[in-house]
Amino acid sequence: MNQFIKETDTVHAGEGATDSAQTVGQVNPPNVKTGADLLITLLKEAGVEVIFGYPGGAVLPIYDSLYDSSIRHILTRHEQGAIHAAEGYARVTGKTGVVLVTSGPGATNLVTGIADAYMDSTPVVVMTGQVTMESIGRDAFQEADIMGITMPVTKHNYQVRDINDLPQVLADAFYIANSGRPGPVLIDLPKNITAGPATYQPLPQPAARGYKIPTAPAKEQVEAIAQLISGAKKPLLYVGGGIISSGASELLRQFAKQTQIPVVSTLMGLGAYPAGDEQFVGMLGMHGTYAANKAITDCDLLLAFGVRFDDRVTGKLQMFSLHSKKVHVDIDAAEIGKNVQVEVPVVANIKDTLEMLLQHHLHPDTKDWLAQLKAWDNEWPLRYHGTSDDLKPQQVVELLAKHTGGQAIVTTEVGQHQMWAALFYPYSRPRQFVTSGGLGTMGFGFPSALGAQVAEPEKTVICVAGDASFQMNIQELQTVVEQGLPLKIAIINNRFLGMVRQWQQFFYEKRYAESRISSPDFVKVAEAYGALGLRATNPAEAEAIIAQAIAHDGPVIMDFVVKEEENVFPMVPPGKGNHEMTLEWSEE
Repeated sequence: MNQFIKETDTVHAGEGATDSAQTVGQVNPPNVKTGADLLITLLKEAGVEVIFGYPGGAVLPIYDSLYDSSIRHILTRHEQGAIHAAEGYARVTGKTGVVLVTSGPGATNLVTGIADAYMDSTPVVVMTGQVTMESIGRDAFQEADIMGITMPVTKHNYQVRDINDLPQVLADAFYIANSGRPGPVLIDLPKNITAGPATYQPLPQPAARGYKIPTAPAKEQVEAIAQLISGAKKPLLYVGGGIISSGASELLRQFAKQTQIPVVSTLMGLGAYPAGDEQFVGMLGMHGTYAANKAITDCDLLLAFGVRFDDRVTGKLQMFSLHSKKVHVDIDAAEIGKNVQVEVPVVANIKDTLEMLLQHHLHPDTKDWLAQLKAWDNEWPLRYHGTSDDLKPQQVVELLAKHTGGQAIVTTEVGQHQMWAALFYPYSRPRQFVTSGGLGTMGFGFPSALGAQVAEPEKTVICVAGDASFQMNIQELQTVVEQGLPLKIAIINNRFLGMVRQWQQFFYEKRYAESRISSPDFVKVAEAYGALGLRATNPAEAEAIIAQAIAHDGPVIMDFVVKEEENVFPMVPPGKGNHEMTLEWSEE
């Protein structure tokens, strides 16, 4: 999160800022001549180290100032690639991702990524060029009302009409993006503002009017939660991405261990609690584990921390966790009571809440409850039927985990492969798993892996992709090669839009309307871009190419040709409760 200091101190506004931050009132202020110069200077003071972007006419003054800057710029091959890369960078670091694009189509190409960041609470500051102020509203070349277009999918947006407003706008934008419930903030920059004259002004304290962030809960609320826990026989921790955003993962682990309460996770919460721990029951919801969905159905106390009760988790709302009393802790008041009514609603920082709960030293008797959950897991663990001849997608994920020791940063596209990566890779730490949850954006995984690898150059980053979704932003392979990133791409190649096909099989009598696809030779595509391409068609080949890919110091595409009609199980059919899971498919 970007932090700002008082004007009497060194002007510094973010994690990762260098010692070159300027001091208020210094003798030799930065050399600022234009609005663009001021923008780049202030971005450095805000701690920005990396910008993902694509130049164009309306932002040429900014790119000219960036030319002599120490800020690293990553030139993607499409603006959608830039915004998803910034999301990946933000998700693995906790810092604010930064994007710079031109006006008109440059800006509108970002809309899907902005909506994705908004749905998944990802901190991003997006800077868009704009035509000159005198041209706004005249349908000028490459003009688009990007503020109006993005208003529903940003935390806030600005258009800078006076260069003297720029320092405060930037300070507020970074603060809003990465505080409270994080999200995207857009700054629209008319060309005459960035090309026009400017003098140096330091980055001020944020002063966003009307923007209030909840902090610690009331003592009475925490005592009410403690009382419910003390009286519960089958309590359950239901945790989501809010645990990761708030930096509360270690406190969650301590609380779970102190209370011996089992833990289930949303897709976005994976890694918040270590998957290998005996109290972790698994992911819940539409494709959650048998034990996790049984737990959510039978628990008598549901502690919902940093979640939003979305439809992929709840199934049929009228049948969701009917036997439990519910506590909902979230930083966003809009989420409380939106989908599920709860007994104890708490609008507060989860980190503060867990710290206060730990002081109560709660020890409910959960021995029998934990034994029941273990029995359910033994009754129907995650499984698949593999042979030595056919390569199953679940096997691929397990082999990726084996050869990385379960320690890789994993990003995914959206579809069946996303669910297999969620279920079969053991995430042990926060910010290890990066996926598109709320919006379900195909084309997200590969560029987000690019951003993750830029952020963590020494770590193994693997993008688990589908053969369809990988092609949506395949052009970013040039960016990966150009930047020398050792990114590994694992394509689960089933020659279908896998999740679409699965639904067509189950609910549309196998009428595979436009879900079968053809793809290029991914090995040759890799070679054409200057990357290493490998292919596997059986488990032995898969193990061999994964080992080769991990050992290779450059980018690698691994094309895993898997069984075509493999399905994701368990599955809660639409309109059903979580306890009404389909565990395997029968043609009868």
